[in-house]
Amino acid sequence: MAEGTDHKGLTRGLDDMSRGSASAVLKLHKTIVFVGMMGAGKTAVGRTLAAHLGVVFRDSDHEIEEAAQMTIAEIFARDGEAFFRRKETQIIDRLLDGVPGVLSTGGGAFMSEENRRNMSQKGVSIWLNADLDLLWERVRHKDTRPLLKTPDPKATLREIYERRTPIYRLADLSVKSEPKISLDSMAHRVTLALLAERPDVLEKNA
Repeated sequence: MAEGTDHKGLTRGLDDMSRGSASAVLKLHKTIVFVGMMGAGKTAVGRTLAAHLGVVFRDSDHEIEEAAQMTIAEIFARDGEAFFRRKETQIIDRLLDGVPGVLSTGGGAFMSEENRRNMSQKGVSIWLNADLDLLWERVRHKDTRPLLKTPDPKATLREIYERRTPIYRLADLSVKSEPKISLDSMAHRVTLALLAERPDVLEKNA
């Protein structure tokens, strides 16, 4: 959070909003883009934040599946990752050009320099920073992650985590994703960070 920011004052203001309508008090100027590892909570937190702000929520993976009429796993299997990444960049760029809202992206989207540039120029990228153990607990029982279809999925997850984390640190903002914190509390954290550091993205209405 920016130096000199009245954190307590912002918290009190958001508590007041929670008793009324946050969407009537806050104005979103640019799309908020959640980035980070699979299992970090990008979709769940993004959907909650969008509801709080009264804006549209979009998920780039869902949009890709809708356009292709195939699941992400099926696209990977039929066309390969390189094809998927090209379509992902096209979809994300189109969504960033739309009405400001909240956008959740796939774990690999931020690895693209073009995507990173577009997210920062047209919106704001927020890294949901979750520890490896938490990520593993959230994804270990799911079979919808094509990158984890390996003989040792936990080791694969660790390798992806270690390779991608330095890139995620390039995001415009970072918010810690921790266990046992409610979605409302996570959305609250993101709102505080935006109000404190990026008033060009999210501001209080006069």
